[in-house]
Amino acid sequence: MHKKLNEKKIIIAGSEGLLGNEISQYFESIGSEVVRLDLKLGHDLTDEKTVIDIMMKHKLSDVLITPFAINPQPNEDTFDLFNLPLSSLEQYLKVNLLALFCVCREFAKICENNASIINFSSTYGIRSPKHFIYSEDFTKHIGYSITKSGVIGLTKYLGTYLAPKIRVNAIVPGGVENGQDEKFIKNYSRNTPLNRMMQKEEIIGICKYLASDDSSYSTGSLFNVDGGWSSW
Repeated sequence: MHKKLNEKKIIIAGSEGLLGNEISQYFESIGSEVVRLDLKLGHDLTDEKTVIDIMMKHKLSDVLITPFAINPQPNEDTFDLFNLPLSSLEQYLKVNLLALFCVCREFAKICENNASIINFSSTYGIRSPKHFIYSEDFTKHIGYSITKSGVIGLTKYLGTYLAPKIRVNAIVPGGVENGQDEKFIKNYSRNTPLNRMMQKEEIIGICKYLASDDSSYSTGSLFNVDGGWSSW
């Protein structure tokens, strides 16, 4: 049975982040039943029992969207690759991959037929960070690139394993403008064919497509929304 978007129950894991909140507000505005999950709301998605309990409460959901991750920003501490403690890398793996796998797996147990999982990778999951666009005292953490690459592998695996009941795709967003300093925005923009960073509301179109039945023949696929960054 096909449903309109406003008839679907949509779980958003990472609902209070920059993109997650934008996505949540959109689907709420059109009348979809939105389940917001976020550490800020008291949901620890790294705890397997918590995830199981949440999903059992929301049986027969239609869509899972997962814009949650550890993502270091230039105003945070940098790191030295040659002195990086493995415990630092373990935290990225725990949140960005293990928790994501758990959320996807438990959703797959309780969802409706013709369900859709929409994961979030990053341009840094398919291309190395361009370290020169950052200030000299900041280096993007290698854990982010490793795990965002892992999201792609996870998405392709689940896309084949869960078919035909569930479609699994990944959005690959570029950098989103969010109060960065003028120098960084300029450096980022000049390395992007569209010559600017993404505006947060520009993520909505691809989410609408992948959550709707318009994407009924798309699974295991990547959808770049990066202004052409990954094409250069």
